[in-house]
Amino acid sequence: MITRILPYPLLTLSLIFFWLTINGFSTGHLLLGTIVAILASWAMASLRPPKPRIRNWHLLVKLTFIVLYDIIRSNITVAAIILFRRDRKIRSGFLTLPLELRDPMGLSILAVVLTAAPGSAWLEYNSSQGTLLIHVLDEMNEAYWHNLIKGRYEKLLMEIFE
Repeated sequence: MITRILPYPLLTLSLIFFWLTINGFSTGHLLLGTIVAILASWAMASLRPPKPRIRNWHLLVKLTFIVLYDIIRSNITVAAIILFRRDRKIRSGFLTLPLELRDPMGLSILAVVLTAAPGSAWLEYNSSQGTLLIHVLDEMNEAYWHNLIKGRYEKLLMEIFE
């Protein structure tokens, strides 16, 4: 009975907390946030997303620290490009990289990682060819991005999810 009303209780509680965080606490906001959270939980249940299968939880922690480090490093690099390399031409561009990763959850996490780090953005994944199209602020060279994505992220995500 309770799973029918709240198919995703953690999602519902998180959304209520988020609602109260951005709007402040009052009885009205608690009621409205609860209604919105329950409706969102029902909408999520109607989509029936598959449950992720995480094979190695300890590697997920490792990935989190790697991503946080890379985001900080990328922020510093992008700031340096903006502040100190105005006179030089920035070589931004598009790169197509082959991926072996096929797990939908792993691909979605890779998309978040690449987009969260300043200087790169996930644009398109071609599932039939297994290729990823990204945009990068400063190309450096294609081998650098290939090694970064395949060696640093894809390999770890495959160990976590596949």
